Amino acid sequence: MSKVLVPVHVPQLGDARGKHWAKVVTAVDTSKASGWAFVGDFVADGGIQDLPTGSILLLYGERGSRANPQGEARLYTINSDATLTLQAEVQGRAWARTLRDRAEELLGAPPPEPDLSGWSDSELAAELTRRGWQVTRPDSGR
Repeated sequence: MSKVLVPVHVPQLGDARGKHWAKVVTAVDTSKASGWAFVGDFVADGGIQDLPTGSILLLYGERGSRANPQGEARLYTINSDATLTLQAEVQGRAWARTLRDRAEELLGAPPPEPDLSGWSDSELAAELTRRGWQVTRPDSGR
């Protein structure tokens, strides 16, 4: 089953002069303690991106001078309402090893159930109809 894409604002960590990037993490290589331990696709940060719900988003950014950059990294989960939930945050040079086990835990967790309670019946029916389903109200046959 394919995941639902939602428009998520991917924040940019650090400042624009230093390194900064974002990645949707799909696997973790526990034999590595660097940023190469996180397997997945890079996405542009600092704007809106269509990302799969339930995915793990890793952000990295640097502040400070080029001679002495200060790294910061965060792990988020992507929610069905296009928001991000912070799962872990770390600063310093050991960021990758510090976040590695938490990322692996999050990838092994069962995906969250989508919360459709905020949608009206007509909105749900319209979306299903758009996808090719025939929708009738349960009380319409009476």
